[in-house]
Amino acid sequence: MTLTKSSFRQKCLKKMKNQTKYNKLYKREALNKRLLKELQLSKTKKKILLYYPLPFEADTRKIIQKLRKKHEVFIPFMQGESFKMVPFRLPLKKKKFGIFEAGNTLRNIKKIDIAIVPAIGVDGNLQRVGFGRGMYDRFFEKLKKRPYTIFIQPELCYTKEFLCDAYDVACDVLLTPTKAVKKARFKKRK
Repeated sequence: MTLTKSSFRQKCLKKMKNQTKYNKLYKREALNKRLLKELQLSKTKKKILLYYPLPFEADTRKIIQKLRKKHEVFIPFMQGESFKMVPFRLPLKKKKFGIFEAGNTLRNIKKIDIAIVPAIGVDGNLQRVGFGRGMYDRFFEKLKKRPYTIFIQPELCYTKEFLCDAYDVACDVLLTPTKAVKKARFKKRK
């Protein structure tokens, strides 16, 4: 059976949803430590896009709280088939697809330094396999300058095959609780 993007997505979702509670807690702390090390936050203020996690995604809540002390932190605010960035502020409200969002803003934020993006799966080009709605793909297409992009997964779900389309977002580094995979290690298919 040939691996497709859709079948790979289903395999990865099943793997993520079947983690035991103990493993989830341990892996969350290991991933948070690895993410903070990757960021190696300097004294200069950075604009960082994060996400508020769904129950089976990598839990970024502690990271958000830590980063907010020194940096501008933004989260997605869904608009149509994509989203815009809004400053992270409380209270959050549960919206479409069970995603928590901060309130809307009149600010039109077009530049960020770092994007931390959840990934269901990752293919051989380090391109993201998400939920299949293309929201992050449309969002990244609108940015004037591509930020340093970090994909995070609570459980490594990677294939060496090239499943993604040319428009799918690629990362600079993929982080899991046990691995960090940098883009330089992989060559694009010709």
